[in-house]
Amino acid sequence: MTEIDAKIDALVPSWLNLPEVAERLGVPITRVRPMIREKLFLAIRRGENRVLMVPADFIGEGSIIKGLPGLLTVLKDNGFSDEEALEWLFSEDPTLPGTPTQALKENRGTEVKRRAQALGF
Repeated sequence: MTEIDAKIDALVPSWLNLPEVAERLGVPITRVRPMIREKLFLAIRRGENRVLMVPADFIGEGSIIKGLPGLLTVLKDNGFSDEEALEWLFSEDPTLPGTPTQALKENRGTEVKRRAQALGF
């Protein structure tokens, strides 16, 4: 495990493997990898076997949490790597309060997107 992996592991409370993501979203497993490539959500390789895993908080009841794909685009446009984006999404922000991911889940996406846009300046 690299240093960034350990830091992200400490921040992200739980993970899903790709079959679990497919089941939660109600889509065939063959659809999950294209969704990752389309940046609808992020996945990183974890563990000894370097299995692709998705933070469980990204997947709501039958759907990806509202606002996540657009937010990922903003972060990518600001030069964030996938690992840096995960770190930002799961780090406490006292001005929100909570983490950006928690705010997205609570339908406070506008606040989160505004903060992400400000990172580019």
